[in-house]
Amino acid sequence: MFRLAAVLYSLIATAMAGSAVVAVLSAGLVTVSAIVSAAAAGAVLAAPASWLVARKLYQNRG
Repeated sequence: MFRLAAVLYSLIATAMAGSAVVAVLSAGLVTVSAIVSAAAAGAVLAAPASWLVARKLYQNRG
């Protein structure tokens, strides 16, 4: 399950970090620290999300 979560992380982290950066830029925060913080927050939050998605996929593979 760890390998599946790792593959999913590469996809989910990209989407979440990108969405967070777009949200920050849409809010008018155009400083480097705000953009990097948003990208880092998206990457950190993607870890439990990818683990949950991988667990759901393994539960439903029956």
